Amino acid sequence: MESQEELIKKELKSSAKNYKPLPVVLSKGKGVWLWDTDGNKYLDMMSAYSAVSHGHAHPELVKVLHKQSELLGITSRAFYTNTLGPFLQKLLDISGLEVALPMNTGAEGVETSIKISTALFVKSPKFPIGVLTI
Repeated sequence: MESQEELIKKELKSSAKNYKPLPVVLSKGKGVWLWDTDGNKYLDMMSAYSAVSHGHAHPELVKVLHKQSELLGITSRAFYTNTLGPFLQKLLDISGLEVALPMNTGAEGVETSIKISTALFVKSPKFPIGVLTI
């Protein structure tokens, strides 16, 4: 088994330098607890910046994830699914919003913001056509 130091060196060698992680190599999680490759136990106080605030390997989430994975994985938005429409309607009912766009990363948020800004800019009478560049 590779040491934490060796695993960290491999990751540093081949990954973009957008974060400076703590020098701990995590290998598993259960609830609020994490373990590193040496077997040390940690209380997860980061929760992937709230992306996994439900804990690690939550039994109910594992159950529904397994059930869904037997039916259909992640699909492109180039297709309709039998679950997105009902999910969106429930979300709109709860939130009082008119429309919603679920996303799984900030990239989709940035992309959508650029598209909306572009559409509003192009429709604005304050800017002549042809001056927009992205």
